[in-house]
Amino acid sequence: MNRRIRAPEVRLIDEDGSQVGIINIAAALALADEKGLDLVEVSPNAQPPVCRVMDYGKFLYEQRKRQRESHKGQPGSVVKEIKVSAKIEEHDVNFKIVHIKKFLAQKNRVKVTVVFRGREVSHAELGRKVLDDIVEQLNGVGVVETEPRLEGKTMWMLLAPVKKPGKSDDRPAAKPEG
Repeated sequence: MNRRIRAPEVRLIDEDGSQVGIINIAAALALADEKGLDLVEVSPNAQPPVCRVMDYGKFLYEQRKRQRESHKGQPGSVVKEIKVSAKIEEHDVNFKIVHIKKFLAQKNRVKVTVVFRGREVSHAELGRKVLDDIVEQLNGVGVVETEPRLEGKTMWMLLAPVKKPGKSDDRPAAKPEG
């Protein structure tokens, strides 16, 4: 950009997109300064390099804006979290499973966390049993993406929605003849 361009002469494009031609770098810089704009090297590998007269700050702003727009339509990977205790009752587990199914239906991943209080962590098998029961009840709706792990006083696992086989082909099945 501007004085950092090292080529002795450049192919210059004006701010309105019209081609000025091949001129030396000093004249190109003078033209850009006269208009209060920047001289930006857009194609350094060409012979001679191609430079454009433009407002560099505005160019960067619009480039970032285009990048944000392109990312807007892409769904982000959302992880929802459900916390349970090692001594959770059956009805409470069923209530949590309703929420997990709703999250999985929305194509979200779900982190199920068992929180141990006090000395409960010495009976980690109780937490493992709770997580295994949840996985068993979610059969066909969700799959275990990360196996249960014990970290400090918490045990967690990650569930992902089941991918439907053959979902990419939206055509109706052929009817049998006869």
